[in-house]
Amino acid sequence: MIEKRKKWFGLLLMCLLLCTLCVPVSAASKLSRLQVKGTKLVNSSGKTVQLRGVSTHGLSWYPEYVNQSAFTYIKKNWKVNAVRLAMYTAEYNGYCTGDAANQRKLEKYIDNGVKYATNAGLYVIIDWHILSDGNPKQHQKEALKFFKKMAKKYKNNTNVIYEICNEPNGGTSWNTIKKYAEKIIKGIRTYDKKAVILVGTPNWSQDVDQAALSPIAKKYRKNVMYTLHFYAATHKQWLRDKAQTALNKGLPLFVSEFSICDASGNGGLDKNEAKKWLTFLDKNKISYMAWSLSNKAESSALIKSNCSKTSKWTSGNLTAAGKWITSWYKKKK
Repeated sequence: MIEKRKKWFGLLLMCLLLCTLCVPVSAASKLSRLQVKGTKLVNSSGKTVQLRGVSTHGLSWYPEYVNQSAFTYIKKNWKVNAVRLAMYTAEYNGYCTGDAANQRKLEKYIDNGVKYATNAGLYVIIDWHILSDGNPKQHQKEALKFFKKMAKKYKNNTNVIYEICNEPNGGTSWNTIKKYAEKIIKGIRTYDKKAVILVGTPNWSQDVDQAALSPIAKKYRKNVMYTLHFYAATHKQWLRDKAQTALNKGLPLFVSEFSICDASGNGGLDKNEAKKWLTFLDKNKISYMAWSLSNKAESSALIKSNCSKTSKWTSGNLTAAGKWITSWYKKKK
């Protein structure tokens, strides 16, 4: 009788083990929730994390690159750990200039992008991509409503980061940006108490030294970083000096957009200056996102304009910038 019970118990254990093995597992284990400590990003264990990734171009114009195969491919083959979803606000079919149907379409692209990034094991930045609307307060009402909606939806996602104003410009002061940022941060924190939030800085996210003199109010400051953008052929040592000044004052920086051409997104490449930049960022553990995952006919696009593939790119499908940047990422992994 005892032997029979042992036999049945053994069979039961084996069945339980087989059932466990058959349970479907998510394509990616849950990523550690990030937080800001000093000038650095850290994971839940307090270990410094540096994100290296790519930004999409405008979701209205190049939505085809937001797909599961592409995100899984760049994670595995380019060794990136983050992707940025660039949603223009004021340009053609921007979130604030298109109709309600267009807004729903853009929100669906973001929803898919977050899902695909999560499945691929990537952190994902939801980018409120102001550009021609240089003052973020121009569409503050829409931004507040949008980010409250996003925060409510993704509050349990440990991999979502909010970028609340891409590149303030046109003489918009840091004081104006700061007032806008504090309103949007307060709105996000209504639902999402912990996610990292990225705040743009004056002059196309270059004047981080100004932000360092008067950061976001202390009650809104937790898990907030400040964006620095550079294009290597235009922005050189003088901008790295601004970055160093900000770091010296304890300002946490995040490069949410860069390329190795000039500031127009086109023109010749400056690989020597690009190397100086990325070496500086790696030394200081500053995260960076390359512009852009698209086949637009310009130097900063990672994919050649004659390539129609939206995933599984060969080296021959990449532009000179695409080859250089992906080579750097692979080397740094």
